Amino acid sequence: MRRTAGNNEFASYLLVTAGTFLMAAGTNMIYEPLSMVTGGFSGIGIIIKKIMENHLNFSVPVGLTNILLNIPLFIIAMKLKGGRFIKKTLYAAACFSAALLIVPSFKIVYEDYLMAAVLGGTLHGVGIGIVFSQNASTGGSDLLSTLLSKWFAGFSISEILIAVDGVIVLAGMGTFGIRTGLYAVVAVFITGRISDALLDGLKFAKIAYIISDAPHDIAESIMKQLERGVTGLQGKGMYSGKDKNILMCAVSKKEVVRLIQIVKAADERAFVIVSDAKEVLGEGFMLGTDAD
Repeated sequence: MRRTAGNNEFASYLLVTAGTFLMAAGTNMIYEPLSMVTGGFSGIGIIIKKIMENHLNFSVPVGLTNILLNIPLFIIAMKLKGGRFIKKTLYAAACFSAALLIVPSFKIVYEDYLMAAVLGGTLHGVGIGIVFSQNASTGGSDLLSTLLSKWFAGFSISEILIAVDGVIVLAGMGTFGIRTGLYAVVAVFITGRISDALLDGLKFAKIAYIISDAPHDIAESIMKQLERGVTGLQGKGMYSGKDKNILMCAVSKKEVVRLIQIVKAADERAFVIVSDAKEVLGEGFMLGTDAD
């Protein structure tokens, strides 16, 4: 039985919550204790907090800096992305701020900056990827990257995020030293690669082209057994000069083996080509449930 729209929405907010808590764990238990600025408005907040504490004996909460910097971004996002995007992003930003307060701040990696970069980058990458997959953002540099993607269509959101966070990392490098900053660069790279891989993985599928003399039997079996739509195309064998029937079908990765079995059961001589489809949208093909 298919899930209702209400259940889907609840699951989406639950995923956003999980993603923000992963990010908060990376910040509080890895980055902040080692003064690693890996980007984001929280990174700017860490820099401001440390400068104020060292020179003015006054501490500015990272959350406050995050809120003040996010206000103009949310105004722009409302105009460009609409109310639905802002609604979920506001929730994600609030949830991330709450998670930063809830998740305890202590060291789980002691002076091992390489391990910190790998572990922190993984936690942040998975968290950001989950949030992005739900058409939301935690605000800060990831919201800025989402907005900038409108003008930099040739780059993925994660690639833009790497560039934006890189600038913030340079500022952190000037504050906390080159050694810490260089490891922060490694963490930013890992974050971008993992979030990108997660987003692509959610959309990844396979597309099959089937050339057979029994197209109707194969199409009927696919539609019945896999419950996938099949499109018939007309082709011509250039060697034989005969007209050929070509079937095209999009399936998830886990359905490829079953698809080939169905085809071979109907026609042992069928010619099958299976290639990657980075993104499949449309009725009957639900991302995140089919393409896994």
